[in-house]
Amino acid sequence: MITRKLLLLRMETKSRLLLFDIDGTLITSGGAGEGALKDAMKDRFGVQEDLQGILLAGATDARIARELLAKHGIEASAENVTALLDEYLQHLSGRMPLHAGRLLPGIIPVLEALEKRPEAVLALLTGNLTRGAQIKLTHYGIWKFFEFGAFADDHHDRNELGKVARARALEKHGIEFPPERIFVIGDTPRDIECGRAIGARTVAIATGHYSLSELAEHRPDFLFQDFSDTALVLECLLGA
Repeated sequence: MITRKLLLLRMETKSRLLLFDIDGTLITSGGAGEGALKDAMKDRFGVQEDLQGILLAGATDARIARELLAKHGIEASAENVTALLDEYLQHLSGRMPLHAGRLLPGIIPVLEALEKRPEAVLALLTGNLTRGAQIKLTHYGIWKFFEFGAFADDHHDRNELGKVARARALEKHGIEFPPERIFVIGDTPRDIECGRAIGARTVAIATGHYSLSELAEHRPDFLFQDFSDTALVLECLLGA
């Protein structure tokens, strides 16, 4: 006779923690994020910002804010960073409907399929602030798929966010996911590096600023052009 305890143990053994990046992986905001950063620098600090020399892809919003302030000789104090990011969030909310962003190929079918699988725990691991992530994903109708996440609010260093996500998964599900059952999914070398920081499996997708060959140089565990082949993506995430 299979007891409830045994069933729970079997489910725990099969469960996978799937940590998704946002920009370039799930969506493209069509430049709304970049525009909001420029607006924030102008309105809060009177600076005309062009974002030249600022690496956005794969960076946390907190790190970007510090680099923008330093670029213009403005003290990157906690007060100034908070002021800039608060201003950014206000502009982001207004800009989202004005830009031709979109969901990236295959994302909705993959998320809908994963949502039906009890062994799949869907969460976010992103350089976005929590509120920024919510603004972007709510606009495209997919915020509902993710029950928790690790965000720029938690740490400015992206490589520290995997630890935060694991801790939240333990808190919410009572499962201490081992590295081999954690998948970090993203479109940049920094996502791959972030996954390796906690020993997780890395899934790279060439729907952002990096090509398939550029991502291949960083040797992710799995590499996709996009997520159009739902069955193949599910086999990677749940059957590996």
